[in-house]
Amino acid sequence: MTDSLPPGGAVFGTDELNARWARAWRPEQVTERLDGVRAPWCVAAGWALDLFRGEQTRPHGDLEIAVPSTTFPEVRDRFPEYVWDAVGSGRVWAAAGPEALAATHQTWLRDPATERFLFDVFREPHEGSTWICRRDASLRLPYDSVIAWTPDGIPYLVPELVLLFKAKDARPKDEADFEGTLPRLSEARRDRLGGWLERVHPGHPWSARLRA
Repeated sequence: MTDSLPPGGAVFGTDELNARWARAWRPEQVTERLDGVRAPWCVAAGWALDLFRGEQTRPHGDLEIAVPSTTFPEVRDRFPEYVWDAVGSGRVWAAAGPEALAATHQTWLRDPATERFLFDVFREPHEGSTWICRRDASLRLPYDSVIAWTPDGIPYLVPELVLLFKAKDARPKDEADFEGTLPRLSEARRDRLGGWLERVHPGHPWSARLRA
């Protein structure tokens, strides 16, 4: 990801975005399409927490997955009938070219027949099989420790990392996700999240609640 965004990019209002995301895919739909992909991809954000908890606990306005940035072409090529748009700083570059992709880390899959968005791909920094946190590049973990699996084979980002990302600007739904997930976290997961919060967001209010 580069330091500057390219010119252009569309800006959508909240109502239009909500309408265009109204039929976002579910995790099992993406899992079916990505069957056999060798890249270590996983469901991220709110859906990942629900997969960890074993049930859908709230409506989800979209679906996000994460992949190592250099393996994005392997995911992209599974959806030849759709279009990929790059997203950054509230702007959307339709059918993104190399410049927009290099300057952003989010990519929305769009159905050109309906103009609806189907799911969001985070193209994550990494070095080989090592995941790198985009909030703090010193936080590096092997991919086999950042991905867990549901009993029916859906990969998801481990909850302590999902909550680390949600902690930056915690919205009401993020607070609710934290409260709902906290009782399910083992002591080891609490310790990892607590350590990462102090490292990335020192003094965060969730730190004390993890120790309560």
